[in-house]
Amino acid sequence: PRTLADAFAERFGKPVFEGYGLTETSPVVSVNLPEPEPKHPGEAVQPSQRPGSVGKMAPGIAAEIRDPESGEKLSLHETGMLWLRGPNIFEGYLHDPARTAEVLQGGWLKTGDLGRFDEDGFLFIEGRLSRFSKIGGEMVPHETVEQKILLALELGNEGERTIVVTSIVDAQKGEALVLLSTIEIDQATLRTQLHDGGVPNLWIPKIILRVEQIPVLATGKLDLRGCSEIAAKGAE
Repeated sequence: PRTLADAFAERFGKPVFEGYGLTETSPVVSVNLPEPEPKHPGEAVQPSQRPGSVGKMAPGIAAEIRDPESGEKLSLHETGMLWLRGPNIFEGYLHDPARTAEVLQGGWLKTGDLGRFDEDGFLFIEGRLSRFSKIGGEMVPHETVEQKILLALELGNEGERTIVVTSIVDAQKGEALVLLSTIEIDQATLRTQLHDGGVPNLWIPKIILRVEQIPVLATGKLDLRGCSEIAAKGAE
């Protein structure tokens, strides 16, 4: 979060520069850098960092944003699947040709991450495809919705997770958001607060389920399957 980066910089006197990479990309793909000093007074320089982004692509790496379903290349500012190509891309998964064929296609790596580029070439990662829902034709990012909810309810995002957004099948919109929460949340109050914060209707959870704890894996990562199962059962 930007607030954490600012707090770190204030305490230690060192800025935080966010980057992006995968094990399959060896690993750095993009990174924000300190702004360059002009060589001459009044000389314009290209920006090297942008808050909220993971920086510009490293030299020699090509990137495309494609529609997750059709594979069509998208334009600037449009969110889609991030594909990468370059000398840093791995050759495949050991003894797993099926998985390799799924992510390596025509020399391009399918990252599984959704992102977008701005007009200056900065990459913004919106999240994993598995953490998006397609509602009424719009891709809705679960993690962004979670941040909006935490902000609306004035809840901190440090420590043990108290909420998670998942989804269920919806006959009208394709999917509907479900909020799992370890604390009591009034649905009408949350809806009002999210509306007041400019959150669109499609992003507001249709169902809120109270749970004892948020499912996590042994690695500490979110158990997405477990969350989906709880949501499906609770919506019956």
